[in-house]
Amino acid sequence: MTGDLNPQAAQMADESMVRNLDAQARAIWPQEEPLFQRYAVRPDARILDAGCGTGEISSRLAVLFPHARVMGVDIIDSHLERGRARYSSLASRLTFAHQSVFDLQEPDGAFDLTVCRHVLHAVPHAERVVRELVRVTRSGGYLHVLAEDYRMLHFQRRGELDPSDFWHAVAPQFGSATGTDLFVGRNAFTIFTGLGLEAIAVDYAIVDSVRTPRETFAAILEAWRDGYVESIGELTEFSRDEASAYFEAMIESIRDPGAYAAWMVPIVSASVP
Repeated sequence: MTGDLNPQAAQMADESMVRNLDAQARAIWPQEEPLFQRYAVRPDARILDAGCGTGEISSRLAVLFPHARVMGVDIIDSHLERGRARYSSLASRLTFAHQSVFDLQEPDGAFDLTVCRHVLHAVPHAERVVRELVRVTRSGGYLHVLAEDYRMLHFQRRGELDPSDFWHAVAPQFGSATGTDLFVGRNAFTIFTGLGLEAIAVDYAIVDSVRTPRETFAAILEAWRDGYVESIGELTEFSRDEASAYFEAMIESIRDPGAYAAWMVPIVSASVP
């Protein structure tokens, strides 16, 4: 897959991703929303949601900033069509366009706030993507990036299966096979500093069985299972059936009212000089 800028194309376009984006938004947004207040976004701001998927967060940004103009861009046309149909009531201020995060068709400094969520771990060349996001953000504007890290998942052991063994092996093997960085959550800070960004902050949304409804958390893992066990079976040491069994153990842990599970989600932000 060397040279492929969208090595997870099949997973991104799968029906399971629609469920995943919905559940992740419900789990993460309540903790993420307050972070946007510190960016001092002007009332008539232009906001970009790069890699917007189905528009779950684009629409929330349009509601949060009722006078701003929000553009969501993605390369999965079915997701964009879903966003346009579902959020048509916001169409005067919320638009969707087919654009790649590697080559945004927008001028330099076009946006006051650029948001990119659940993208960097799924594509190669994360630094190249961040550089492009910086390019389209005005001086004094802000970059807000949710960057996943697949060793920031914690589940109790269920019987013979220890999910820690699964993620310890799967993340580097899957990343190597697809040319992606599944630890980009911890590496994003270095990317930001290397690009000379200012006021860098690292926050965490904690999706766990205390803060998040268990069924919402379970829905995320179910969507991951449905979208990824085939490719995990092809690209890692785990067979499809073995991967499915590990996901079932994690889902069981989440649903068990006497057990605890957690996913720490890094959110890295900065001002563009």
